[in-house]
Amino acid sequence: MEMVPSEENQLVLKEGMFWSCRQSIFVEMKKRFSQLENAAEEPRVLCIVQDTTNAKTVNERLTLNLPASTTLPKLFEDVAHKAGYVNGTFDLAWRKTGDMGSLDPSSEMSLTESGFEPGKRNFLQLTDKDGEQPQIASDESGTASSSGLDDSSQERFIGPLPREGTVGCSSDYSSPSYSYSSILNKSDTGYVGLVNQAMTCYLNSLLQTLFMTPEFRNALYNWEFEESEEDPVTSIPYQLQRLFLLLQTSKKRAIETTDVTRSFGWDSSEAWQQHDVQELCRVMFDALEQKWKQTEQADLINQLYQGKLKDYVRCLECGYESWRIDTYLDIPLVIRPFGASQAYGSVEEALQAFVQPETLDGANQYFCERCKKKCDARKGLRFLHFPYLLTLQLKRFDFDYTTMHRIKLNDRMSFPEELDMGPFIDVEDEKSPQTESCTDSGAENEGSCHSDQMSNDFSADDGVDEGICLDSASSTERALKPKVPSLNTSSLTFELFSVMVHSGSAAGGHYYACIKSFSDGQWYSFNDQHVSKITQEDIRKTYGGSSGSRGYYSSAFASSTNAYMLIYRLKDPSRNAKYLDCDDFPEHIKHLVQREKESEEQEKRQREIERNTCKIKLFCMHPVKMMAMMENKLEVHKDKTLREATEMAYKLMELDGVVPLDCCRLVKYDEFHEYLERSYEGEEDTPMGLLLGGVKSSYMFDLLLETRRPEQVFQPYKPGEVMVKVHVVDLKTDTVAPPVSIRAYLNQSITEFKQLIAQATELSAETMRVVLERCYNDLRLLYVPNKTLKAEGFFRSNKVFVESSESPDHQVTFTDSLLWKLLDRHGNTIRLFVSLPVQSPGTNRTICQKVGGDPEECSEGSKVNRNSVETILEESTEKLKNLSLQQQQGSSTSDSQKSSDTSDFEHIESPSPSQDPDSSSVSPVVAVDNRELENRIRVASGGGAYSDPETQFPGEERSDSEVNNDRSTSSVDSDILSSSHSSDTLCNADSGPIQLANGLDSHSITSSRRSKANEGKKETWDTAEEDSGTDSEYDENGKSKAESYYLYFRAEPYAQEDGSGEGGQKCVLVHVDKRITLSAFKQNLEPFVGVTSTQFKVFRVYANNQEFESVRLNETLSSFSDDNKITIRLGRALKKGEYRVKVYQLLVNDAEPCKFLVDTVFAKGMTVKQSKEELMPQLKDQCKLDLNIDKFRLRKKTWKNPGTVFLDYHVYEEDINISSNWEVFLEVLDGPEKMKSMSQLAVLTRRWTPAQMKLEPFREVVLESSSVEELKEKLSEISGVPLENLEFAKGRGTFPCDISVLEIHQDLDWNPKVSTLNVWPLYICDDGAVVFYRDSTEEPMEQSEDERNELMKRESSRLLKTGHRVSYSPRKEKALKIYLDGGPVKDPGQD
Repeated sequence: MEMVPSEENQLVLKEGMFWSCRQSIFVEMKKRFSQLENAAEEPRVLCIVQDTTNAKTVNERLTLNLPASTTLPKLFEDVAHKAGYVNGTFDLAWRKTGDMGSLDPSSEMSLTESGFEPGKRNFLQLTDKDGEQPQIASDESGTASSSGLDDSSQERFIGPLPREGTVGCSSDYSSPSYSYSSILNKSDTGYVGLVNQAMTCYLNSLLQTLFMTPEFRNALYNWEFEESEEDPVTSIPYQLQRLFLLLQTSKKRAIETTDVTRSFGWDSSEAWQQHDVQELCRVMFDALEQKWKQTEQADLINQLYQGKLKDYVRCLECGYESWRIDTYLDIPLVIRPFGASQAYGSVEEALQAFVQPETLDGANQYFCERCKKKCDARKGLRFLHFPYLLTLQLKRFDFDYTTMHRIKLNDRMSFPEELDMGPFIDVEDEKSPQTESCTDSGAENEGSCHSDQMSNDFSADDGVDEGICLDSASSTERALKPKVPSLNTSSLTFELFSVMVHSGSAAGGHYYACIKSFSDGQWYSFNDQHVSKITQEDIRKTYGGSSGSRGYYSSAFASSTNAYMLIYRLKDPSRNAKYLDCDDFPEHIKHLVQREKESEEQEKRQREIERNTCKIKLFCMHPVKMMAMMENKLEVHKDKTLREATEMAYKLMELDGVVPLDCCRLVKYDEFHEYLERSYEGEEDTPMGLLLGGVKSSYMFDLLLETRRPEQVFQPYKPGEVMVKVHVVDLKTDTVAPPVSIRAYLNQSITEFKQLIAQATELSAETMRVVLERCYNDLRLLYVPNKTLKAEGFFRSNKVFVESSESPDHQVTFTDSLLWKLLDRHGNTIRLFVSLPVQSPGTNRTICQKVGGDPEECSEGSKVNRNSVETILEESTEKLKNLSLQQQQGSSTSDSQKSSDTSDFEHIESPSPSQDPDSSSVSPVVAVDNRELENRIRVASGGGAYSDPETQFPGEERSDSEVNNDRSTSSVDSDILSSSHSSDTLCNADSGPIQLANGLDSHSITSSRRSKANEGKKETWDTAEEDSGTDSEYDENGKSKAESYYLYFRAEPYAQEDGSGEGGQKCVLVHVDKRITLSAFKQNLEPFVGVTSTQFKVFRVYANNQEFESVRLNETLSSFSDDNKITIRLGRALKKGEYRVKVYQLLVNDAEPCKFLVDTVFAKGMTVKQSKEELMPQLKDQCKLDLNIDKFRLRKKTWKNPGTVFLDYHVYEEDINISSNWEVFLEVLDGPEKMKSMSQLAVLTRRWTPAQMKLEPFREVVLESSSVEELKEKLSEISGVPLENLEFAKGRGTFPCDISVLEIHQDLDWNPKVSTLNVWPLYICDDGAVVFYRDSTEEPMEQSEDERNELMKRESSRLLKTGHRVSYSPRKEKALKIYLDGGPVKDPGQD
């Protein structure tokens, strides 16, 4: 653009150029708008990126929605920016199965040209590049890093850092932003933080304060540890010395305090106990004094922290004064005086109150030794000497005698940066010497004198100038020389340098410290591992309180973050020390620094090794140890070769001497799919870092150490292959063989796949049928010859079943074929361990109880009986097999006879020499009448044992309700073994053991057959009528209501490994199709239990040996799995529509209002009156309760709360919802039932009498409506309280809504402003609500302090017994102890 000078010598646009410039701007803007419009219309590509380079990010997804024209380099740039990595240090790959590799970051192809699909989700994986993890991008803007630990972001932060999922003070270990790398780089402040072990923030605050105290730090450095005299691990001063050196010289951001706490004798549990920082200060100082005995530092604590005060009483009549000298390490300052509504506003006010004397008069008069009588006196404290380091404890933790809770006072209390203690020194004793000597608090000097003679009352020792000597005799001029300070005000000016802050409540919280450095005068916040600069304004925020006026309740609404301990140092330039520099360290400290540096370097090298070590799961099928898959973790350096890693794995799996090393190799393995991904032929010298894709915290795959015999050759595994487990099926024997593993390619056709299987199994490929199990029991016949394995749904690991024969079953539709039925049953069969009852008919104990004869005779008879039962069962099996053969030879029977007489039970069979070995071939069984067999079992079991229900099972554990309900139950069905179903379930006990893929062994699978009577019907599974309760297929006599199909069931004897089944409880191993219903399962168990299914109960046993009854007969066993345990117990089982009910007695005025009575059974359609009639005999026999039916009621029970009253005409399941294991209350009435209608409301009321400080018993009030006015009228009627004076409140919590009489008057919401009971805040909509009421004109009883304390004890005891404590339940506090001998002495017998 050309410019020309104007007349004013200014450059202006040449004529005509202005309009052309303007035109070019318009063109550029139009072009931009066009690009925006095109971008809006352009299809976009959704990219979802999974970061697999780190275990912490593997579950996270990065989502980018980019225009389809975006190039691949731009994609890499956007991913790098979003993931926070340096571009070029990672790779992107498709997250698809197949051979598509990584994306090329140098290609200029667009996303669509690279295979991305617009409008769909495109999944990518972010992986390592060349075996190295991506580099983290540095933040040049100076903002906080991802870990949240950058000090620039914390510059003005004071207060506790946010913690997730923690209560009170907790460790940052639980914070997701915390990692070990966060403590590696030192803070920009130059100071080092302390790692919070769990709840050790209080310890960290004190340690940082001591470290920032020059006099204490220098003195600690001057102490020399003698390793020959003490163990360094248990030496508290030595561990503190090491810690202080690390705080001063370490380059880490934060260091651990575990060595210090270990020297305290603490274990890991102490890290989870929070203590008071002032308590820790006292205990630690005591421990240091004990450790420093007979050293130069023996009196260090006293020199620095101890002051003296006088506790005196002065007679106001004669001036006589008695006194005692006490020492102190800190001054406790009250925040709020006892009984006062306002707190002190400043530390100066609290100090003035501390020395303010109180007058002893009236009943508290003092006996004067001079006057020889009781006189008015003045009692108080006087400060005689202040320590060099003045510690003030602000007593923010108090006890509320109203609520009986520990509370925290958050009131505002200001404190100055410089505190003048001159006004608080005792003027009368100003000639007494100032000293910083310190002993344990207690009486040091006692005496009595007249006030005008008290110029100096100290011993000679007290008059000695003690000063502070922080260096040894050879120390330099930095040591503070002994000096007697003058008593002018300047010598008593203290400067604040440490504020220990507590944030939280009395139940728990967090400590941190605000400390001023004496080097630069800057304030810092030491918050565990975080150290940051703060200002004076931040210090003022720790005053506490709120901006409002200071009232009684101001503390509850104030900030919970406030100062708890203040430490001041005396301002005296001649005594104030400076921090020792590293060059000025004593020689022993320099040696210690060198050792710590070496240790830190060693730790750094170890971290470097860890960073370059690949840690991956290693598996091995051990050839000797039971062929079990062994698991271990292989840790190998990334530079180690595959050959070296194989040798390490060989030693790790202990194969030396078992398999030669050259017969082992490492292969890539997928444990989840049991899939061998690939082998590494020719890569024996390749580094493991490259083979594994870099060093990662976790890998998406594993390694398998594969072994072979010397004559074998390893098969190569290629990445594109899939593993297939092939099971050969034999339809002649109905068996499924163990799997044979082969490898195939996804692009192979079904024809090629059959040829591969034929080579491995030696079966004919022409007649071969291949069935793929894609997922659980999802069977797919592979019949399209040219279809590929990938198209059929093959994945990494697959399971197929193959069958090759000339059977006509090939011509049948697959879902109707024998192959499908066999595989279907194979996939659904589970193995269960069933424990039978000890007292089953036919056992020794039962017969002895029935016969009542001699035990020896019983023992002999039991053997005969047991053998006879087994013999009968064996004979029944033979009979069934013979009849089966007869049917095959042409024997015919009418369909109706087959349907009615078919035997459906399974048997326990012992192999007999007389049996035909070819009898394993089983055919469908024809109908047979087994009544003769059933009668023989009865005779062997003890004759007519079934005839009398009362003596049916003498040894069984029966519920009381079952005894009562047996009168409505028919005796055991006489046709235990007769037909009740139309299908036959067979087993072949003579078959050899066959190992099945799902873990079943030693049994063969046989197919179910439909009886001829049902050939024309649609096949269904076992069914039962649906019902909301415990449905049953049985009628009143325990027989099946409908024809249904039994699924596979087979049982065989089982001996428990522990031998518990011998001579006692019998056990049966059952193989059953889990689609069978519970009712059919029970019927199959009838021959083994010896009674009908209505007379025994099934209990499922869980891992913790808890037993729960299975009662829903229409439900299948689908929730069971292999090797689950079942226990059978004798007793009447529930019928359809019956429910077990637990009955509790409601005693509203007893200490235990809920008392269990009986277990009973209610039935659907039964009225409440009928259930009461059923209950009455049980209550009389078992509970000795002889009740009239009109003198008790039943009502709803919701946990411990009484609910709806059930009226006699109510019908269960129609008016009252009922469920399994239901619970109800039985309430005995004082008079006739007042509840007549559901529109009425029964309320439990209780009067509170403040004048007597007691609660009267409960009384029930029945309301006709939900009107508040009616409730008040009823309460006024029963109590005599005038209606206008009556107030009521709803009880809180669970019945009986107990509350302390000390709290009820003010804590409940009295007299709510509502007109009906069913609205907020009452919500009284059902019977059983608790209402308290009182007379508003009645004043609470006046009590003395002793009476109140006595009442408080009684109430606490009462509420503790009833279990109704008030809301606050603090955790049990553990006393803080430091063990000088290395730890507490533990009881050897203690676990």
